Amino acid sequence: MTYDLNITFDDNLVTGNETIDTQHKELIDRIQNFVTACQNGDSKVKAIKMLDYLDEYTDFHFKEEEKLQEKSGYPERENHHEKHEEFKKTIQELHEYLQDYEGPTNRFSELVQKNVIDWLFGHIKTYDRSVAEFIFMRENPKRY
Repeated sequence: MTYDLNITFDDNLVTGNETIDTQHKELIDRIQNFVTACQNGDSKVKAIKMLDYLDEYTDFHFKEEEKLQEKSGYPERENHHEKHEEFKKTIQELHEYLQDYEGPTNRFSELVQKNVIDWLFGHIKTYDRSVAEFIFMRENPKRY
């Protein structure tokens, strides 16, 4: 089975917070570059480098998001942080998978779809939107 792993940042992923949205767009672009490398049958070394690159940006983005949550007094930040830690663990598991195989396989593509793309889109549409709405309401109290 092959997977259509072409992903783009679109209006369904907009949270309304410019900082978060800009970083999500970059994160999704990095995921797409990684997916493209895998689909092109690029070497294991290149796939690992792309995964490292994705891992670094994810770490940066999560820290930035968590700073915004701390600054705004977001009440669910501990739960949100736990979700970020789950995702980081997933990236580590993908690293381990790549170490065990010659390169990206169909099973690896399935794992990327389920554990990276589906997870990230769901996370953005629920958890991150909630953060953005909380920050907006905090910054615009007279509107509500």
